This record gives sequence, structure tokens and C-alpha cells, in this order.
Amino acid sequence: MLILSPLVLMAVLLGFWRFIVAQRTAEDLFDRSLLAAALAISRDVVVSGGDALLPSTRDLIRDASGGEVFYHATGPGGIYITGYAYPPKSSGLDQADPYAPAVFEATYRGEEVRVLQIKERVTIENLTGDASVKVWQRIEDRQIFARQLAVRAVALMGMLLATLALVVWFGVARGLRPLIDLQDAIAARSPNDLSRIKRPVPLEVLGIVKTLNRLFSKVDASITAHQVFISDAAHQLRNPAAAVQSMAEAVRDAPDKEERNKRIFELVNAARSSARVADQLLSLDRLQQTTMAAKDKVLDLREVVQDICAELGPTVLSRGVEFEFDAPDTPVHVACDELFMTEAIKNLIDNALKHGGRALTRIHVSVAKAGQAAVVTVRDDGKGLQPEQSEVAFGRFSQVEPSDGSGLGLAIATSVAERHGGSLTIDKVDNGASLSLHIPAA
Repeated sequence: MLILSPLVLMAVLLGFWRFIVAQRTAEDLFDRSLLAAALAISRDVVVSGGDALLPSTRDLIRDASGGEVFYHATGPGGIYITGYAYPPKSSGLDQADPYAPAVFEATYRGEEVRVLQIKERVTIENLTGDASVKVWQRIEDRQIFARQLAVRAVALMGMLLATLALVVWFGVARGLRPLIDLQDAIAARSPNDLSRIKRPVPLEVLGIVKTLNRLFSKVDASITAHQVFISDAAHQLRNPAAAVQSMAEAVRDAPDKEERNKRIFELVNAARSSARVADQLLSLDRLQQTTMAAKDKVLDLREVVQDICAELGPTVLSRGVEFEFDAPDTPVHVACDELFMTEAIKNLIDNALKHGGRALTRIHVSVAKAGQAAVVTVRDDGKGLQPEQSEVAFGRFSQVEPSDGSGLGLAIATSVAERHGGSLTIDKVDNGASLSLHIPAA
């Protein structure tokens, strides 16, 4: 329908144009026919001395296209010679050359007619003067002929349009058949089937199928990642939940107040650990679901890190670990989500505390600007971490060595860095561990 509608509209416009052209063509042809008849009559009047028309002239008048032709001829002095006695009269016909053919419209016996008049200087016997010949024809006869021309043209265009419509219908139906088969094949798939489309399709839609295959691959990868995440999350939450339940039962079954207070302290720690794992899982899921958003704003990274150090300082110092913060005097601006950036830096400091081991005595946090990037570095003098251990250290729910952590801290920090167009790296140091968070400077 989308293809045929413009074609039908164009056919209507062409039909109207063809009718106008047919009218003009008929008018031109009939005027020429009238002129030929008038010239032939004028010649016969001179040749025969005004007595009669030649048979060839009568045949011309009788066989003129488009209907009957009437004529009226007068000799010098307006003397009637031949033809119909009462010709149509012109109203106010005025032209510069009186001997040039004149064409006008008039009424003859109640009908509209087209009249052509010519004058010639002739000599008949002893009389010399102007001979006048008028020939006329019904306008209705001309219109009938014009309509016939237009009808033939419209019929031809109609046939061409019908043929084109049939070809378009057949071509579209044949061309869309592979797409309909593809639609049926996709509709028959189960919701879990995101495999590639291998069905052959026309070259014109091959790009669409390739795009769909890429989309299916991305959706399948996303679903698989979510399924793995949910499975790992359920596994990681099972242990803290079981610990909380066990501690709660121990508190209930404590034989005395002192033992109960001890179990309550352990229960609180287990609940905190469980809550921390749940918070980290939620943070990781939010990072997977979001992209750079409008709430990202330009912040001074020095102030963000300084606030974090001020918050975590008492906890770090309470464990007998020195805690230092170092930053330049000039602002270090970055465009970031403050909540995610805070979570990432806290995880870096928490990672140093949990995995530094007994050798840990010092944690140093610094902010610097390196080229077009802002860098936050957390360095400690603990048991150490090497760059070749990055894959294990940055993986979800994985740890280089067993500890009481969840294995999510560095994975979250890595996701935050990637979300902001940066990266997290393990620096090569002689002792301890050094991790640097690189974020593009604003």
C-alpha cells in the first residue's frame, strides 16, 4: 500500500494532465482541418468562377475528423456563392491583417461552434474584390474527440499501473517471504534460546540479522553474567547468614551472663560482616546496571579522599596501624559519582587492613595528578601483592589468600574505575602492596 498509493496519485495527476493536453491537441488539429477546408473552398471558388466545389474538396469536408464541417463562401461585394446560407457571426472581431486567418467561437443553431474565417483578393469574371470563406464545427464534437484521446491514454496508464501493481505485489511478496520465514522461526524459539540466527536471508536485510545476532550475544552474555552473579551472591551470603544463625543460637543457649555477653559480641561482628557483604553485593549490582549518569559532577578528589580518611582513621589507628594521607596543594578535579568513588576508595583501604597480615604497620593514602589523570594510591607494608596476581585479586569472590573478606572489594573498585573511564592497577613495589586508582581528570 505504501508503494501503490503514490503511484495511484501520480496516475491521477497524469490523467488530468493528459486530458488537458488532449483538449489542446484536438483544438489544434481541428483548427488546422478547418484551415485546410477553408483554403480548399477558396481555391475552388476562384477556379470554378464561383459555380461549384470540386469533388476532392467535398470529400475533405465530409471526411474531416471530429464531426460535421459547415461552410459559407461569398465573392466580391459579399455576394453569396455556396455553402450554408446563414453563417455564425463574429462579435467585435478585430485584427491588424484582414487577410490573415481569424478564429473565433460563436453560436450556430443553439450550439457552440468554432469558426475559422479567411479573406482573399480574387477576380471572378469581371468582378475584383474580397472573397470570404467561413468554415465552422461544433465544439461538442471536438470535446468528444478530446475525451476519446484522454480515455485511451487513461486506459493505457491504468493497464500500466495494474501491471506495475501486480509486479510490485509479486516482488514484495516474494522478497518478504524469507523475512516471514525468519519471523516464524524467531517466534517459535523459546525465551531461553538466544543462539545466532543462521537462516539465509536476502542481502538487503543481512545487516539487520547481523545486528540481531550481536544483540542476542550481548543479551546472552548479560543474562549469563547475572546468573553467575546471583549464584555467587547466594553462595557468599549463605556463610554469613549461617554464622549469624549459629551465633544467635549460641546466645540463646549460653549457660551464664558472661558467656552470653561474649556470644553477643561475636553475633554483632557476624551481623556486621553479613551486612557488609550484602552492601558490597548491592554496590556491585548497581555498578553493572548503571552507566555515566547525569548525577556525576565535578568534585575535588582531595576533599573526597580526605573525608574518607577522616572517617576510617579511628578504625585503622585502633588496630595499631599508622595511617597517613598526602595530597597536593592544588585541587584535583574529576567528574564522578561521589557515592561510587567513596565506596571504591573505602574498599582499597579495607583491603589493605584485611590482607596486610601481621606484618602490616603502616597504610599510606595519596592523591596526585599524573598527566590527564587523577590517581589515588593506597600503599601498605603488609605481606604484599604483585602485578601478576591482578586477575585473581580483581576477580569477584576470589582472593589471593584466604581471609575473612568477601572477595568483592577490589572487584567493586575495578568496576568503579571502568565506569568512570579509568582503571585500577597493582603497582610494582619492593615490599607490601600498592594499588592505584586512575580516573580521567576533569
